[in-house]
Amino acid sequence: MRIRGNQIGGHYFRRQVPIGNYVVDFVCVKARLIIEVDGSQHLNAVKLDEQRTAWLQSRGYRVLRFWDNEVLQQQSAVLESIRVALEAAPTLPSPASGGGEVE
Repeated sequence: MRIRGNQIGGHYFRRQVPIGNYVVDFVCVKARLIIEVDGSQHLNAVKLDEQRTAWLQSRGYRVLRFWDNEVLQQQSAVLESIRVALEAAPTLPSPASGGGEVE
C-alpha cells in the first residue's frame, strides 16, 4: 500500500503488470523500476528468478527483490531502498518494445 498512489516522491507504481511473458509485482514505468516481493517458493527457483531478472534488465528495467517477511517486518528499510533507487533512476523514454512489454 505504501508504494501505491504516488506515495514515494510522486512516483506511480502499477501492480501485477505483464511485461513480456512475465507478470511483475510492481512497476514504475517512468523510472523503469520493478519491485518483486518473493515468498518462500522462490527459495527453490533461484535460477529461474535470475533468468527473469536478466530478461527484464535486457529490456531496460532495474529489478529490486525483497522477501515478503522483509516487507512486513522492515517496512521502513524497504521503502528507503525503493526511494534511493527511484532517486537514482533516469526518467528516460521507454525503449522500443516488442512482445507485449509495458511502455
